[in-house]
Amino acid sequence: MFRRCVCTLLSVALLALAAQAENKGKEVELDGLKSKVPETWKAQETNSQFRAAQFTIPKADGDDRDGELVVYFFGKGGGGGVEANVKRWQQQIVPAEGKKIEDVMKKDSFKVGDVYVTVVDLQGTYQAPAFAANQKPEKIPNARMIGVVFESPNGPYFFKLVGPTKTIEANKKGFDEWLKSFK
Repeated sequence: MFRRCVCTLLSVALLALAAQAENKGKEVELDGLKSKVPETWKAQETNSQFRAAQFTIPKADGDDRDGELVVYFFGKGGGGGVEANVKRWQQQIVPAEGKKIEDVMKKDSFKVGDVYVTVVDLQGTYQAPAFAANQKPEKIPNARMIGVVFESPNGPYFFKLVGPTKTIEANKKGFDEWLKSFK
């Protein structure tokens, strides 16, 4: 009887651990390097062959919308270099009145394992690029966009995290930890 109770308790504990492990966030793999996103990020089905991964980032209290993270891959060597992408991202942000883009941008470079990473952090009004001739670009005031060039051997991959400033700030630590955890 005692043995049966112990086995039952162990089974329940193992099931609880397995359920907890499932909620630890989706694992993203880029060129054999893996990292799990924070558990609060919700994986979305990608709607383009160039989107390697896509997540909804939960909105912060007081914000009216969620954030979004998209990981793009355009094929080995595709998508342009670091500076071309930095310039493209700068064109998607309109700084607050009286400020220049340089005033609202931070740029950092570092390595994650053997991968060179460039991170650009911009704040202002986000203007989503229009891909169709008759499409009006969506504008998000008081937004923050973090762009990443992840220069893996078969990449590069491009990450774009965008949303209301408070939402991105509330998720920045998790984003940084995820980015620096690729192994």
